[in-house]
Amino acid sequence: MRNNEWLRQKLDYLWQNYFADVPKLNTIHISFGRKAKRRLASIRQVSHKDKHSDTIIRVTAFYRDPEIPEYVVDATIAHELCHYAHGFASPLPQFSRLPHHGGLVDKELVKRGLGKILEMQQIWLKESWNNIVGTEVFVKRRKQRRKQAFNLINWLTEFGS
Repeated sequence: MRNNEWLRQKLDYLWQNYFADVPKLNTIHISFGRKAKRRLASIRQVSHKDKHSDTIIRVTAFYRDPEIPEYVVDATIAHELCHYAHGFASPLPQFSRLPHHGGLVDKELVKRGLGKILEMQQIWLKESWNNIVGTEVFVKRRKQRRKQAFNLINWLTEFGS
């Protein structure tokens, strides 16, 4: 079953096998977040003021679906670990001013032996991602907002004058 413990195991495996040279200077938490179509994951620190506060990785809830290949999830988590290694959302010194400048993350993944998984992820996302996420979730939200706005306009017209 794909739950937060499953994500934790993936994070631990990737850390031990590909990022063991990176000092872990704080606690890293990982969990599913909301369903996001474009943002597959994000990394941040609990406190912007405390450089040693815990780091949180949130992964799109779409990844709970067993139709998503595990290598897609692995590549996404590894991508976030590259940010950590480069000093983004971690106590480590920042490697550059911008986290993706010049393909920095992809180059890091290749350097760490994750180039094939990155390539497979990119192909799968291009060919299959839209079939998984579809549009119904986002269209439904848009329709709900329009209906709320319409109801508000009607209420203001009726009672506002």
